[in-house]
Amino acid sequence: MSGLQAVRISIESACEKHVQEVGLDGSETYLQPLSMSQNLARLAQRIDFSQGSSGSEEDEPAPAGESREWPGGDEEEEEEGLIKFQPSLWPWDSVRNNLRSALTEMCVLYDVLSIVKDKKFMTLDPVVQEPLSQKQNPQVLQLISKKKSLAGAAQILLKGAERLSKSVAENQENKRQRDFNSELLRLRQHWKLRKVGDKILGDLSYKSAGSLFPHHGTFEVIKNTDIDLDKKIPDDYCPLDVQIPSDLEGSAYIKVSIQKQAPDIGDLGTVNLFKRPILKSKPGALHWQTKLETAQNVLLCKEIFAQLSREAVQIKSQIPHIVVKNQIISQPFPGLQLSISLCHSSEDKKSQKSTSEKQGPEDHLYVLEHNLHQLIREFHKQTLSSTMMPHPASAPFGHKRMRLAGPQAFDKNEISSLQPSEGLLEKIIKQAKHIFLRRRTAQTIDSLASRIEDPQIQAHWSNINDVYESSVKVLITSQGYEQICKCHNIRFLQFSSWPK
Repeated sequence: MSGLQAVRISIESACEKHVQEVGLDGSETYLQPLSMSQNLARLAQRIDFSQGSSGSEEDEPAPAGESREWPGGDEEEEEEGLIKFQPSLWPWDSVRNNLRSALTEMCVLYDVLSIVKDKKFMTLDPVVQEPLSQKQNPQVLQLISKKKSLAGAAQILLKGAERLSKSVAENQENKRQRDFNSELLRLRQHWKLRKVGDKILGDLSYKSAGSLFPHHGTFEVIKNTDIDLDKKIPDDYCPLDVQIPSDLEGSAYIKVSIQKQAPDIGDLGTVNLFKRPILKSKPGALHWQTKLETAQNVLLCKEIFAQLSREAVQIKSQIPHIVVKNQIISQPFPGLQLSISLCHSSEDKKSQKSTSEKQGPEDHLYVLEHNLHQLIREFHKQTLSSTMMPHPASAPFGHKRMRLAGPQAFDKNEISSLQPSEGLLEKIIKQAKHIFLRRRTAQTIDSLASRIEDPQIQAHWSNINDVYESSVKVLITSQGYEQICKCHNIRFLQFSSWPK
C-alpha cells in the first residue's frame, strides 16, 4: 500500500482550453474552461456520502506475512487499491467527517440545554403521603376539590371577560372612527373644507358670495376625544367638533333704535351692556351646525357694522354722524336720534350691570335689523356680478363694457354721477325716517279719532307696503248721515325732512 501515488485534485479549473472538434480545413473548436463554481460543483458530485467510516478500516496496511504469501499478486492488488481507496484521498472527505462530528456535537449540546432549561428532568422530589387525620372526612375533601374547580372556572371566566371588554372597546373605537368620517362627510356637504398639512380647515366668510370683509373666518375641524369609553356614551355625543376663532365665539346682533332725546356723549358706547339672554348649555351639547351658523352670524354682523362705520365717517352731512366704540349715532330729524350698535356677547364673559338707563325691548326695531341683513346681501350680489368672469387668453384685453363703448365712452365723473351714490347707512336712515313718520301719522290719526266723537274717523293701514312707502285708507263717517269725506289712499313717499 505504500507504493500508492498521491492524487492531486485542484479546486480551481485549468486555464487552458480543450479542443472540442477539428474541422476539415484544420480549424479547431475550443471548449470554454469551467468556472470556479462549476468546477467546485463537479467535484462535489463525486462525493459518495453513503459510505461510512468502515472504509477507514480497509485503508490500514495488511500484515507483512500475508503479503509474502502472494508474491505474484502485487500488481493486481496495487491496481485494485488505487481504485478501491481512491475516495479516501478526495479533499472533501475530511470536510464530510468534520461536518458529521460537528452535527453530533450540536445535537448533544441541544439535549444538554433542553435538560438544563426544564429542571423537571433533573430533579427527583420524594412524594410524601401524609396520613389522613380523623377530622378530615371525604365531604371536606370533596368541598375543597369543588372550591379549586370553581376557582379555575372563575379564572377562565375572568380571562374571557377581559378579552370581551377589549374587543368591545376596539369595536367602539372603530365605530367612533366610522362616525367621525360620516360626520365629516355631512360637514363637507354644508361648508367649504380644505386640508392643510395634517389639519382640516373650513371657511366661514362670505367671500365666495361677494364679501370684501378682510376677516379670514377660518375654523378647524377636530376629533372629539373628551368622552370616556368605559362610561355610557350620551345621546347628544358627536364624534366631530369644530374650533372657531375666539373673536367669533358667542352670539351677536345689530341693534337699531330710535330715541327722542339724545343721551350725553359720555354715555355713548355702553350699549354692549344690553345683551340678549344666552341659554347656557353643557360643553359639547352644541351641535357643530348651530355653532358654525352662530359664528357666521357674528362675522356678518361685524361686517355690517364695519361698513356702516366706514360710511358714517366718509359721508358729509349737516349734522355729522358719531361713531363711538360699537355704536353709531345719527340724527335724521331734529330732536330725534337713530342708534345703531353692535351687541356681541361671549359665553366666557360675565354679565355686567349697566350704569345708564336700560332700554325696553320695544326700542329695538327688528324690521331695520332684518333690512340691514338684506342690504348687505344685495351689496354682496352687486360686488359678485361686477367682477370679470373667466375669458379665453386670445380675447382682447379689457372689460367687455369698455370694448363695446369705444370712443364714445363716458369719463369717470359721468360714470360716477350715473351710479347710485346711496350707501348702506343712507338707506337705513331713510327707512328709519319712514318708520318714524308712519308711527307719528298713526298716533296723530288715533289721537284725533279718540278726541272727536262725531264724525267718526277710521284708519285702515295696508299690509303690503314698501320700505320707503306706506298706504292708509281713512274713512270719516257721521252718525245718521251719509259718508261726508272719504280719502281712499294717502301715500308717504321717501320723507326726507320734518313735515311742516
